[in-house]
Amino acid sequence: MKTIGETGMKNDSMQGVESLHMEKWSSKRRDFLRMLGYGAGAVALAPVLTACGDASGQTTAEQLRAQLVQDEAFWTNVEKMFVLRSDKTYMNIGTAGSMPQAVLDMFAEENLLKAQDSGSGYSNLADLRTQVAAGFGVDSDELAFSANTSSGMCHAILGIDWKPGDVIVTTNHEHGGGNTPLNIARDRYGIEIARVEMPVGNNQSVATYQNLFDDRVRTLKAQGKNVRAMMWSAPTYTTGTMLPIAELMEVVKTHGLISIVDGAHLPGMMAYDYGALGMDFMSGAGHKWQCGPGSTGILIIRNKIRSSNPLPLPKWFPIHTSSYSTLERTSSSTAAYDVAASVTACGSVHTPMFKSLAKACELWDSIGRKKIETYDLTLASYLKERIVERWGVDSLYAPKDDPKLLSALTSFNPFRNKADITSNEKSTQFVSNMQNEAGFVIRNVGFAVPGSASNHYGVRISTHLWHDAEDIDRLVEAMWSLSGRMA
Repeated sequence: MKTIGETGMKNDSMQGVESLHMEKWSSKRRDFLRMLGYGAGAVALAPVLTACGDASGQTTAEQLRAQLVQDEAFWTNVEKMFVLRSDKTYMNIGTAGSMPQAVLDMFAEENLLKAQDSGSGYSNLADLRTQVAAGFGVDSDELAFSANTSSGMCHAILGIDWKPGDVIVTTNHEHGGGNTPLNIARDRYGIEIARVEMPVGNNQSVATYQNLFDDRVRTLKAQGKNVRAMMWSAPTYTTGTMLPIAELMEVVKTHGLISIVDGAHLPGMMAYDYGALGMDFMSGAGHKWQCGPGSTGILIIRNKIRSSNPLPLPKWFPIHTSSYSTLERTSSSTAAYDVAASVTACGSVHTPMFKSLAKACELWDSIGRKKIETYDLTLASYLKERIVERWGVDSLYAPKDDPKLLSALTSFNPFRNKADITSNEKSTQFVSNMQNEAGFVIRNVGFAVPGSASNHYGVRISTHLWHDAEDIDRLVEAMWSLSGRMA
């Protein structure tokens, strides 16, 4: 893989982005983007592909591959923005991304300027938040910079004015970044945590999750419990299932609840409009799919009343800040104060990190967030279909057929002996062998599966901007070969 410097674009960080706009999207890709995008309804993926595919009679995998190859030149230019090593194929973006050369250049330049001028870091970064906020569909007073997803989840959960006996409904597939502040709130404030058991596999729909959460809330209320909030991951870090935010927000609004989304993987992967979705809190990473520096995160805090969520704003206090307003939160469409500033401003922050994060967001906005989402999901869908060809549909933990449940994370059981998936040792060995023998960097993750006495340790694969159909073909063949040797 060539670096941007080798292509002659390094000295002008926007030149590479400008060149992307010279590549025209095909009509079929535009149709695919439109139909796969959020709000497309309960259309199944197969009919969408039939409408967009190049030829009748092709398998779903062949149609997806043709879709990817059709605009290969466009994405080859995008790939050249990164400096990843050529001896590895990095497919673990769900853990950490890679800064593009333009972001690396800005980080280096800003660090040098800060050192030369002994620059102050006392700021709520209002200018940068304004620059970034539009790409996420919110105002600058609703977009805060945090240290990472876990930091944002602490801000969201521990800032709420919990009372003893308050119940928060969440899932059994949550990350420690959400579970830890929940446990602190339980032990400090006396809240109760009620969990929804998550299904796995392809036989799922949006209604599955609406019903699971709604039933849990109604059951708890019937028991006299004071249910105050719902928290969920979108997507889950375990299986990669995109829990449907808009539909779960309908459950939230029906029951008058506070909504908290662990969106670690959303920034940089999905093109969501958070103002239109209306959740109270969404905590995402800046260093994963958004490809900013480490120790950066994006926290969305609802700070005004919109038609997307007419519920009153929850009473909330900053927990880690140099900025505190005693004003009551607004009950109208006009913010009472800049709540995001209270999260962003805490002593002297390292401004080069967040300037570089803003640069990464600028690159994404220039390419087009919906284009990126569509490419990532098309790659993931192609991977899922190739997995089904080899291992069968029952090997999938992440669903493939409901477009609203798709993310760019794919978790599955790669073992010929299916029972081996309950062995963390074998799953870890599979991941290690894939890197050492084939150069593919993937990971595994353990999670509960309904009906299983033991956790399953699924293999998880992330598909993003620097991947193409050929990478997926090589990956699948390498995994199939390794699974045969480990049988």
